[in-house]
Amino acid sequence: MPLITSETVRDDFNDIAAVLHYTRAAHFLGLWESERLLIERYFTDRSAPLLEAGCGAGRVTLGLWHLGYTNLTAFDFAEELLDQARSLATERAADAIRFLCADATRLVEYHLLQRLAEYGDRFGGAACPQDASSTTVPNQRVADNALHLCHSIVQDSVSDISAGAGFAGVLFMFNGLMQIPGRENRRAALRGLHSVARPGAPLLFTTHDRNSSLLERSHWRAEAARWECGDQDPRLVEFGDRYFEDQNGRTFMHLPDRTEILEDLAATGWRHEFDALRRELAQESAAVRDFSDECRFWVAR
Repeated sequence: MPLITSETVRDDFNDIAAVLHYTRAAHFLGLWESERLLIERYFTDRSAPLLEAGCGAGRVTLGLWHLGYTNLTAFDFAEELLDQARSLATERAADAIRFLCADATRLVEYHLLQRLAEYGDRFGGAACPQDASSTTVPNQRVADNALHLCHSIVQDSVSDISAGAGFAGVLFMFNGLMQIPGRENRRAALRGLHSVARPGAPLLFTTHDRNSSLLERSHWRAEAARWECGDQDPRLVEFGDRYFEDQNGRTFMHLPDRTEILEDLAATGWRHEFDALRRELAQESAAVRDFSDECRFWVAR
């Protein structure tokens, strides 16, 4: 049985059950109280350029818009979810939001391709990012759209990145980072987000936590024994992975412990600033608790 890949995850997010699930949340659930609290604490300039990775059907993106954040770029690699996000933005007169199709694990690659294109334009060469991406990025539509994303990010010369370029803040909400299979791929996403953010820019994201409850700790002790014996689900990439199916479709999720995330942040240029379990931040509504299990919020710079 083949291991779960990013293509598996993309297909699952484009499945009709998942599209309906996330679209309902975007239309009717909106921001959680814990999300709103941290967004307003760490993203104080509502006119500053913000980037949301893994925006899905636009639940958080439109929530930001309704809080008064006006300079938003959001991307996802699931085209069906992006179509729903664009539709919702049009419905709510938020057409100024830029929605793009891109893969978070390839942002550094897109950045370099954009630099190559700028180099060709500046010196009259024939550098062509589409030619380069056709051999390095399997999904051409994702690559082409990501080049537009990079165009909004990179406004520097070939030799220097201006201190003023890049996004003033980055978000990767609802455990989106943890739905990337493979630790090195998750680190690639963190490096990519680092490469498009200004110095000192905050990154806000969430994860599950293997140690968040007695039930979780019990589950992962049993799972560790299965991995020790080689009896784990053969589709899983590494310890901490889960892959399950319910009425909302199939879901891949990596559940880290706190040490793993601290190591990943340090390895990818981010400085840890804050983390807390959701229950420590706010008392969420029943609708939010039904939508999402307990999670840990993280802020890094």
